[in-house]
Amino acid sequence: MASAPENAKPLFYKDIVPLNKDQHGQLHARPTDKAPWLANQHAVPLTVEEFPAAQRHYPIIFSAGGPETVPLGLMGMNEGVNVFVEADGSIKENAYVPAYARRYPFMLAKLHADAKELSLCFDPSSDLIGEFEGGNALFEDGEPSETLKSTLKFCEQFEIAGNKTAAFIAELEKHELLTDGEITVQLEGMDEPFTYRGFRVVNEGKLRDLRGDILRGWNQNGMLPLIYAHLFSLQLVREIFGRQGQLGQMPEPAGNA
Repeated sequence: MASAPENAKPLFYKDIVPLNKDQHGQLHARPTDKAPWLANQHAVPLTVEEFPAAQRHYPIIFSAGGPETVPLGLMGMNEGVNVFVEADGSIKENAYVPAYARRYPFMLAKLHADAKELSLCFDPSSDLIGEFEGGNALFEDGEPSETLKSTLKFCEQFEIAGNKTAAFIAELEKHELLTDGEITVQLEGMDEPFTYRGFRVVNEGKLRDLRGDILRGWNQNGMLPLIYAHLFSLQLVREIFGRQGQLGQMPEPAGNA
């Protein structure tokens, strides 16, 4: 899930700068329990390691139409709507925040297309990092501080989880299990239903028809429980939709997600 700075910027990042002690030796990182960058984002990338926690809070779907398929947590049913995050970034009801959002404003990225290694980078536009008093220093006596070491470790673990996620997706696609999804929600008192499209889900029929040896292997390596976490999570669509209604952020009838 790493991205090169020279390419289109990843979600949330306005700029990406490689971190180094010569230029950034005086920077501090300010801890926060809010995520304002997440407030208006309805779909956030997930890794497979997050499925068990995320599926208790919101639907897990798979992206469609892009260069690569990515699992997404639906924190809202329409663009610009996140029913779990206040405008100031406060997280409601202890909802699960995806690791993709928690690593911001840091990330590991290739400095150029031919680079073999990833470098720790940050978004300089974030007010969480700067030459201000307070917070935690990123460097101490010219060496990475414990704060920076912890940040690097988190980003490294995220990349490892991203590789596992890519392998999971490749296995689903190998067996042609992903299919175009469509969800229709009809609430009491509504004249017309709301229909969501533009995403993919696991085809339960094809899953049931897989050979037994494949299913046994997936059960042993932990892949099958992850698939069912995705499928069970889809039942939360109606709940997320209802939350949007309570917030007065209902979409247009028959619109797409």
